Amino acid sequence: MSVTSDRPAAPTAGTPRTPGNLLVTVAPTGAETSKDDCPALPTTLEELVETAQRCEAAGAAMVHVHIRDGEHRPTLDLVRLTETVDALHAETDLVVQLSTGGSVHDPLENRLKVLDAQPDSCSLTMGTTNFGDDVFLNPWPFVTDLYRLSQEREVVPEFELFDLGHVHALHRLLDKHGLPFGGRVHVDLVMGVPGGMPGTADALVAAVAALPDAVTSWSATGIGRSTLPVALASLSKGGHLRVGMEDVLTLAKGVPVEHNAQLVERAVRLGALAQRTPMSCDEARDLLQIKRR
Repeated sequence: MSVTSDRPAAPTAGTPRTPGNLLVTVAPTGAETSKDDCPALPTTLEELVETAQRCEAAGAAMVHVHIRDGEHRPTLDLVRLTETVDALHAETDLVVQLSTGGSVHDPLENRLKVLDAQPDSCSLTMGTTNFGDDVFLNPWPFVTDLYRLSQEREVVPEFELFDLGHVHALHRLLDKHGLPFGGRVHVDLVMGVPGGMPGTADALVAAVAALPDAVTSWSATGIGRSTLPVALASLSKGGHLRVGMEDVLTLAKGVPVEHNAQLVERAVRLGALAQRTPMSCDEARDLLQIKRR
């Protein structure tokens, strides 16, 4: 007797993972650093647009966006999110990726509503993790709801992996719910968060080796002091880079970042040493199969 199932077939890779040109993503703001502690942090819409324009000119092709309210506090206000997406689309050619993580204090239902702002891409963290003294909550039902919503809305997710357990969860998600919109699977290894995997070459190699075969491209982010070791390890393994003041506030000990463009420029210089040319925004859209809106 044969048994049928409505479970989707296991996904297959859209394209082989090859180094090619370098996708540089900039994460300019984040939700942790206060404006008082870092006046150079872009927290207003005008500052964010100016930052995006300079970072695009420096070689970035995608921007990972957190927004702030009128008091420079993290917010997921849908009106502000929509205004931000519209302004970035109007003033740059960058792929606009909204964070669905918000801050660690945002309710899950508010994080699902982020896709109402119609970004090109969204972050999708594959599990709960300790985040310093806090807990970044991503229970499995929320992960699956967000993933299915991204498929329905035709928004390309970037799977954020803070630990090897998140890599295993990505296998499970793709096996059960199939490929994302566009058929490409792009992940970002977020490394060096207190409570997640360390920002070391050994950890990066282990995470990359464990990625599902369906993954078509991946990038890496090193938090704080791990920024350069992670960037160099990623380039050596053929990965892409995410940089920005969300993740690091100094260029070297005692040398503060004055503008996100400095971090993009450094990533481009590192890429040049690895003979990797920064992708254009159109190339990034092709890599990720972003919907032309």
